[in-house]
Amino acid sequence: MQLKVLSPQEFIYEGEVVLIQLPGSMGSFEVLQNHAPLIARIDKGKIKIIDEGRNKFYLDVNPGIVEVKDNKIVILTE
Repeated sequence: MQLKVLSPQEFIYEGEVVLIQLPGSMGSFEVLQNHAPLIARIDKGKIKIIDEGRNKFYLDVNPGIVEVKDNKIVILTE
């Protein structure tokens, strides 16, 4: 899956991932390959990312919105 994380000030991350876990406004949730289309709010917190090499890392994010469609994930944060 292609992941892009953006804020108004900078381009935070872009790359291929196999899993992403997000701090949703109603609790955390994960996105895997072939996830159904989705638009959701996210809260301030940590995004867990597992890339194609199975490396796990975390990004701190502010509140924002995530869009998932056709194995492309775009996160827009404040």
